[in-house]
Formats: sequence, C-alpha cells, structure tokens
Amino acid sequence: MRVVLSLSSDQTAVAAEARSAEDAGYDGVATGEHLFFHSTHPNGFVALAAAAGATSRIRLLSALTVVPLYPAALAAKLATTLDRVSGGRFDLGVGVGGEYPPEFTAAGVDVTERGARADEALQLFRALWAGGPVDFAGRFTRVPGLALDPLPLQAGGPPIWLGGRRPAAIRRAGRFGDVWMPYMYTPDQLASSLVEVRAAAEAAGRDPAAVRGAVFCWGGVDEDAARSRRQVVETVSAVYQQDFDRLADRYLLHGDPDRVAARAREYADAGAETLVFSPVGGGTERQSLVDLFTSEVLPRLR
Repeated sequence: MRVVLSLSSDQTAVAAEARSAEDAGYDGVATGEHLFFHSTHPNGFVALAAAAGATSRIRLLSALTVVPLYPAALAAKLATTLDRVSGGRFDLGVGVGGEYPPEFTAAGVDVTERGARADEALQLFRALWAGGPVDFAGRFTRVPGLALDPLPLQAGGPPIWLGGRRPAAIRRAGRFGDVWMPYMYTPDQLASSLVEVRAAAEAAGRDPAAVRGAVFCWGGVDEDAARSRRQVVETVSAVYQQDFDRLADRYLLHGDPDRVAARAREYADAGAETLVFSPVGGGTERQSLVDLFTSEVLPRLR
C-alpha cells in the first residue's frame, strides 16, 4: 500500500515537512485547500510548489483542488506549471467543494453550478494536455484555438484524482479519473463504489481497469487508544462543525498502532492502493503523532 502524508496547515513549515516525509519513506505528500473555510487552509498549488522545491522524489498531491473556484484555463496552466517545476511529480486531486458556500460567493461563482463547472474544466484539461490548438466552447469557458505551451512533463498531463461521496462524484470519476479517492467511507463503501466507478468508466468508453482506488482518512495514533480517539474526534468535529463522536469508528483512523494498521489494511483489501493519511492536531502534538505513525504503522503497510 502506498502512503501519502497530508501536510499541516502551518504554511511556514511546508518545505521542512515535505523533506521529512521524503526522508521517512512516504510515497507522497498532500495538501487540501479552501479560499475561505472554518479553519486554516493554504492555496494548494503554491504550497505544493514549495514542497516540490524541497524534495526530489516524493509525489505531490492536491487533495483536493476546489476546481470550480478557478477559471478552467487558469487551473490548467497552474497544474501544468506545477508539474513542470516538480519534474513531473504532480497529481491533481479534484473536488467540487460546496461545504462552505461563502467561499463561492467570494469567488463570484454560483455554488449550485460547481458540479457543471468541474466537469467542463476536466474536459478542457484533457484537451489542452493532449497538445496542439484547442477550440473549446463550453457553458463557462471559451478557448479560441489556443495551445498550452509548455505542456506538462507527464504525457497527457498530471494524473487526475477525483474525490467526493455522492453519485455525481462517482460518475465524474468514471469519466475523467485516474484514481478514485473518496473520504468518510468505510472499507465496504470503498469496495462497492469502486465497482460503480469502473462501470461508469466503461460506459464512458474507457478501460475500467485504468481507474485505481485510494482513500483519504483523517486520523491519529497513540499508544493510548482512548486518547487517540478523543483527539481525532475533537479535531475533525471542529473542522466540519459537527459532532463526529458517532461517526468516528466508521470513518476515522484512530487507536494504537495495531488498530490503525489493521484498519488501513481493511481499506487496502477493499481496493485502496493508496492511503492519504491526514494527521490531526498541530505543533509538537501533531509531530509526535506523525513520528509514531512513521515508526510503527508505515512499515506494516509496506
């Protein structure tokens, strides 16, 4: 199982955290983003550019870029530039957002159009990354016979990871995704949704086997399992502004190293080739958690 470590919200620590993750043997680092939200978030493209400059091997995943907040051609250019400056190590995770409608208001985007905007942007990304002039006339975007120059280093563009939980997200992943990465899913939900995503890929004329599975998990680990659960519940409840106590055992990684490793293996058995692990906490508390995960859980997932 490949393991990607989410970076903290401390934007001054991005380079150091990415370098440490590479040295520790993680396969990738990730960062999410919001324009505005309940908690601190960076811009994903900028944060991962800093991570790229501090590393040489590790993959860089946006988990997730809220694509509807960007003009589609600008998002394509940003993703292309990040792919090039990282030496072809960028993976573009795409989400539609909507959890915090005020950020759409601030960006001048109707939140009810977010799905349609994301679908159109994904079409444009594929067209531009194929190379050559693109004449694109969509509902939200017009590209009058223009070619993206330079192209991404990765042929066809950065791999696209699609996140979400709803049927529309599953259909979108089937049409456009290289990786299906849901969040707040049980292993059983992941396995069944992968079947649906691959069926949607086949219906769209794609090879269903080309869509790989992943899972994004908020979590923690502590030798004291009860303390780990409390810490994870408190943090995630604050982020999402709801009580996660009833949901913690279904959707969140927590417990001692044995329990966390066993739960991660359940996701692997369900089809997740990659675990994106998002540690809770901040400062020295988060660092202690990451150190324990690195020493006691990461080797078991290899």
